Amino acid sequence: MNDDAVVRGERKVGIVGATGYGGGELVRLLSRHPSVRIAALQARDRDDEPLAVSHPHLSGTGARVAADLPDDVDAVFLAMPHGAAAGIVPGLVDRGTAVIDLGPDFRLKDAADYPRWYGFDHPRPDLLSAAVYGLPELHRDELRALGGSDVRIVASPGCYATTAIVALAPLARAGLIADVVVDAKSGVSGAGREARPDLQFGEVNESVKAYGVGGHRHVAEIEQELGRLAAAPLEPVDFLPHLVPMTRGILAACHVRPTRAVSQSELDELYAAAYDGERFVEVVATPPATKHVLGSNDVRVRVHHDERTRRILVIAVLDNLVKGAAGQAVQNLNIVLGLDERTGLL
Repeated sequence: MNDDAVVRGERKVGIVGATGYGGGELVRLLSRHPSVRIAALQARDRDDEPLAVSHPHLSGTGARVAADLPDDVDAVFLAMPHGAAAGIVPGLVDRGTAVIDLGPDFRLKDAADYPRWYGFDHPRPDLLSAAVYGLPELHRDELRALGGSDVRIVASPGCYATTAIVALAPLARAGLIADVVVDAKSGVSGAGREARPDLQFGEVNESVKAYGVGGHRHVAEIEQELGRLAAAPLEPVDFLPHLVPMTRGILAACHVRPTRAVSQSELDELYAAAYDGERFVEVVATPPATKHVLGSNDVRVRVHHDERTRRILVIAVLDNLVKGAAGQAVQNLNIVLGLDERTGLL
């Protein structure tokens, strides 16, 4: 870090994968962050290209995308396809750089899960135990501890996983989940910017499509985190995602068969206690909509007890590009650097 950055209290950060949707949101958020300076943007096959080519709405930043990443950045955000980050993170860690990985390469603690869910053998399973799953509402103390660690890897959660885990964590912690079905809907931006025939406007407009039938990849981290919280082993999570014709946003409807009889008042108290003081999680009294959180780092959650079916319905919504990706990554960086975690996000 140069002397000027030290005087102004700035931390230099780089973004790898800056031309994707997640990378663009990172630039949008970090360009107004008072304690961070974007020192480098990197993308595959781009060298000294204006960021405005990929993100016209960010033309005012004057940023350019390069092919290389400088060595003197304090932290690097990785917005890369699965399997790509695992190969470059060890070198970054060896240089003392903090890593915030928006992909899945360090989310799962068991290396044996990677061939099953992501189709590759993890090259550095020794680093999995050092990485912290970056859901601050569950792992804030571990994220803070990374600030003084030699190995600083934050594995930011998947967008579906964030929605489902925030929705279900209070029930898992209380031992109330006998089984659960998560029915989720996502906007098209969740699939990334890669050109695919099934994501063209003519295919997704006026249509809803289920996908990932039989095992979406985010199930692995949902089961990992809920299992960690649960008082007893959980049944496998039944998760079905859908693609809906909107740009951004996720809604997850979680249908829970409880382990015992519960009441609405008990559930209200449980969720109020779980998220009391959490700036980015709001427990609401009516079913939330994705428009309620558009562009924000917020999650809105509604828990409802159905007296007729005796099931619990938890509905959660978030913006998949903010709390589901870039916003949560910035929140994680703030915690690791010892800043107010709301910095740059309000």
